[in-house]
Amino acid sequence: MIAALNHAVDEIESHLAADPSASVDVAGLATRLGTTEHHLRRMFASLAAMPLSEYVRRRRMSLAAADLTGPDEDLLTVAVRYGYGSTEAFGRAFRAVHGASPGDVRRSGGPLRTQPRIRFHLTVEGSIPMDTRITQLPTLRLVGHATRVPLTHQGVNPHIAEHVAAIPAEETRRLKELNDTEPTGVLAVSDDLDPDRAEGSELTYLHGVATTGTPPDGLDVIDVPAGTWAVFRTEGPHPQALQDAWAATATTWFPSQPWRLRPGPEIVAMLAFDADAGTATCELWLPVEPQ
Repeated sequence: MIAALNHAVDEIESHLAADPSASVDVAGLATRLGTTEHHLRRMFASLAAMPLSEYVRRRRMSLAAADLTGPDEDLLTVAVRYGYGSTEAFGRAFRAVHGASPGDVRRSGGPLRTQPRIRFHLTVEGSIPMDTRITQLPTLRLVGHATRVPLTHQGVNPHIAEHVAAIPAEETRRLKELNDTEPTGVLAVSDDLDPDRAEGSELTYLHGVATTGTPPDGLDVIDVPAGTWAVFRTEGPHPQALQDAWAATATTWFPSQPWRLRPGPEIVAMLAFDADAGTATCELWLPVEPQ
């Protein structure tokens, strides 16, 4: 996967050099690399600490800054070259990256926040084993109560906490009675995630259970086709241990395994929780397929 990511960066750079106004066909790029757009975006975002789309945006504006400090071209000419129909639209995009207007850069050469070209390198790690199993699940339904929330990478997501707190305890007990398949117990389900996993992007969060039966009326339902899942068991401070494991799947596990992510919900099963100690034992379920 490291080699594939570096090839992706090479193609992006060639694309921007040839026509910086054209959008990058990430789906086509993933196909040429023998992977999926879903997996490519997820791995890039996890390893580069920024979404692929954000990297392309920053690189495009870095090249635009070089043009502004070079030959004395008309500002509109530069704006059109980078895909903007007006100097105003170009100026807004430029300032969002650099914190300065094109005019400021043209007059004084800065300040600039240029994005260097990324290169991915393999670091030999893995001294801490990951408790992982691969399993098959039949077609199932995830049923419960869903809402839209912003994605938070670190700490407790207050929007999720508020949603769960509003669900009566007796309703959670009723849901548990519907659970007749793995993953077992009450589940935290993340679905419809932004492909780049950008901080603050919206996702569907469902507090519920897995079932193979027909759920009662009044519940939200996510239908999940049969498939393969990688299951990671975590223990420790909650939610930090879980979030660390989630990150390690991208930085350590997937690059060294013959599996890649496939589209589908990401599921956390809470097996045990010690409120006084702030610790938990969880299972993280990720949908996978062979590379």
